Amino acid sequence: MLPSAPAGSPMLESLPAAPLLTREFDSDPAGVYQRLRHTYGPVAPVALMGAPVWLVLGYAEVLEVLRNESVWRRDVRYWRARAQGTLPPDWPLLAGYEVRQTMFMDDEEHRGARQTHNTALAPFQNGQSPQGWELRAAVARYTDELVAALATESGPTGYADLCAQYSRPLLLMVTTKLFGFPDDLGDELVTDLWQMLDGGEEAGPATGRALAAMTRLAAHRRAEPGDDLPSHMLFADPGLSDEQLGRELFMNAVYLNDITNTMVLNTLLEVLLGNAAVRRSLSVGQLEETLNRAVLVNPPTANMPFRFAARDVRLGNFWIRAGDVVLPSAAGAHRELMAGDSAGIAQSVLSTRAHLGWGAGPHQCPGAARELGTMIVTTAVGRFFEHFDQAELASAPDQLPWRSGPMVRGLRHLPVYYELNQHSRARAQLPAAPASRGQDGTGGAGAVDGSAPGSRGRRGLFSTMRRMMPGGR
Repeated sequence: MLPSAPAGSPMLESLPAAPLLTREFDSDPAGVYQRLRHTYGPVAPVALMGAPVWLVLGYAEVLEVLRNESVWRRDVRYWRARAQGTLPPDWPLLAGYEVRQTMFMDDEEHRGARQTHNTALAPFQNGQSPQGWELRAAVARYTDELVAALATESGPTGYADLCAQYSRPLLLMVTTKLFGFPDDLGDELVTDLWQMLDGGEEAGPATGRALAAMTRLAAHRRAEPGDDLPSHMLFADPGLSDEQLGRELFMNAVYLNDITNTMVLNTLLEVLLGNAAVRRSLSVGQLEETLNRAVLVNPPTANMPFRFAARDVRLGNFWIRAGDVVLPSAAGAHRELMAGDSAGIAQSVLSTRAHLGWGAGPHQCPGAARELGTMIVTTAVGRFFEHFDQAELASAPDQLPWRSGPMVRGLRHLPVYYELNQHSRARAQLPAAPASRGQDGTGGAGAVDGSAPGSRGRRGLFSTMRRMMPGGR
């Protein structure tokens, strides 16, 4: 017989749960995790935008939640507060969880959808296949184009915001390529994806518009198949409806544009904070370890998607009731992992692979997607530093602007001073009289609008990015 919570054990709703998202959390989330751990142990009650949630901070406890699918479910229909109507229907994060796609499925339904993803992504992940070779070549070409655009605007030495002028447009270009966007669809998705990922009152409407756009893309690719991810998903599972495929594309676009972008920025930051020997020694293999270290120190998905208890279960110092929601914290778990040798991990080029950046258990990032993400990040970081003799932070590390939301912690801007090396191909495209060098982080965006080689087919997307980038996210 399965155990149940003993009489008298506290209910989540009855505990004094302080808000998680505060000014203190924005400036020092590690300090908040440490204080909660000291007060409650590896599992702590918190209020997330007004909803009571169990925040799981211990590494062993997080692994238990991620690995034990029979107890910890991903389907939002298990959430008791939602089922009983005590969760407001306009709760800011609910719109995303209501989108029924692979991430929020369980058991056989999840395994079947996951297999479709692995089958569809496999040709693009495999560097020996025509699709994989072409995508790798495209990612490398896009990085060179963006560096050339940056140099055209600011000259061989200058200032750049690597978020607005490099990582964000790079991931949008990759998405356009991988998804096979028709020219008239890219523009409308950019604004909606960014508004949805930022949350707030526009998140719900933006989610609806982005889903509608992805459904139109699914219908377009059903009518006109191509050598792209939507078409390969239809090849793998012809029974997918346009609505089902649209939901899956929506999920992939979110992760590709937000999580992978944040991984690029966090890895660039780790290199910029390192010494010259670390920068000089970068190679493909070492870049993967640099990525591992960056994710360990600062996981982009600081707090992973919700799990819902299928039954009463003991976790940490509390009994979790059936239908309670738990928030597994990769950032909190990594702090515990590093506690024994934090200085050694911070200084070493090599890092442990025990990080939770790709998740763990049945819902961890599919192997093909993980390899694809690693390729994009390592290519973006490696080729960036191939172009420069010098690149250094343009602000003190403790002054960098972080976007610290309930799930993702990433940089809003990554300002650097740079100097192109003499062998960079970007130098060949510099105008005879270099453009003036602004220092507001917006200069490179203007040059992206069609000035980079090979950008003709992406003018619409670049135009939207140009309008969006100056303010950043």
